[in-house]
Amino acid sequence: MKKHNYSAGPCILPQEVFEEASQAILNFNNSGLSILEISHRSKDFVDVMEEARSLALELLGLEGKGYKALFLQGGASTQFLMTPYNLLKTKAAYLNTGTWSTKAIKEAKFFGEVAEVASSADRDFKYIPKGYFIPSDVDYFHCTSNNTIYGTQIKEFPNTPKPMVCDMSSDIFSRQLDFSKFDLIYAGAQKNMGPAGTTLVVIKEDILGKVERSVPSMMDYRVHLNKASMFNTPAVYAVYVSMLTLRWLKKNGGIAGVEEKNEKKANLLYSEIDINPLFEGYADKEDRSTMNVTFNLVNDDLKETFDTMWKEAGINGLNGHRSVGGYRASIYNALPLESVQVLVDVMSELERKA
Repeated sequence: MKKHNYSAGPCILPQEVFEEASQAILNFNNSGLSILEISHRSKDFVDVMEEARSLALELLGLEGKGYKALFLQGGASTQFLMTPYNLLKTKAAYLNTGTWSTKAIKEAKFFGEVAEVASSADRDFKYIPKGYFIPSDVDYFHCTSNNTIYGTQIKEFPNTPKPMVCDMSSDIFSRQLDFSKFDLIYAGAQKNMGPAGTTLVVIKEDILGKVERSVPSMMDYRVHLNKASMFNTPAVYAVYVSMLTLRWLKKNGGIAGVEEKNEKKANLLYSEIDINPLFEGYADKEDRSTMNVTFNLVNDDLKETFDTMWKEAGINGLNGHRSVGGYRASIYNALPLESVQVLVDVMSELERKA
């Protein structure tokens, strides 16, 4: 049977995207060639790349506002490096809300001073810091919008005159925001957009070219912009599947349409966690993520029973990250409400049995 896929990434994608992408492996655009073997310089693929880049800007509401979209490689981890390489002159401000922002801070320190404006490490990253001060002498401010491992999400972003950089890897395209507040957004595709292998970068061009250091070609955003994401051979299939997913999103009401569904899924699952005495949420309620729901059993003696029950129900990928433990239900855009109901039913049944 089809699994209810709660994997944190690579993760669930729309069924119609899987079907169209699988056909393209055999015969892409009736060319007699597979998408896996066509030239990345062919018109067929150049059209794919341009449509993917255009759709990203359209869905984010950034068309005609000085932004360009790129599809690069190396995941968010490479963006931890590329961001300071291109933007950090002397000092940058970072908000530390988890594992990935900690890694981003580590990379930035190779290029200049890093001011950690706030951190939630004191309580194992169970919350989002509030009321912090961003120094006026920094080159940019960096934050992570959604913390996949801990299940926290920034609900309100600061107003700052400095360029704002955001790692949106695990909640890109999931909720409406004023994306023009951000000068650089990056997101690994493997959560809400496509398979692993490509990373979306959306950048406001006027923030570039201000550092004095020489930037290697592969690390230079301007090189990739000038080559329209074709400086080196792109991840052809990952970009293609991302394009199909962005088409699907547009057809289904865009970000506004999917946000409504995401709220219903999150409310259903969090409600069960809060009313069921056998479970407790990991993250503070006000900072709970609508993408990654983290929770624990109150009594670990029930773990073997619960694990057997959810696996028998066809649920996959529910175990929490190894650094946190417990459970994590990743309810990305393509996960249907029906799958969340299956999990809630299992949790309710455990309470009746206990």
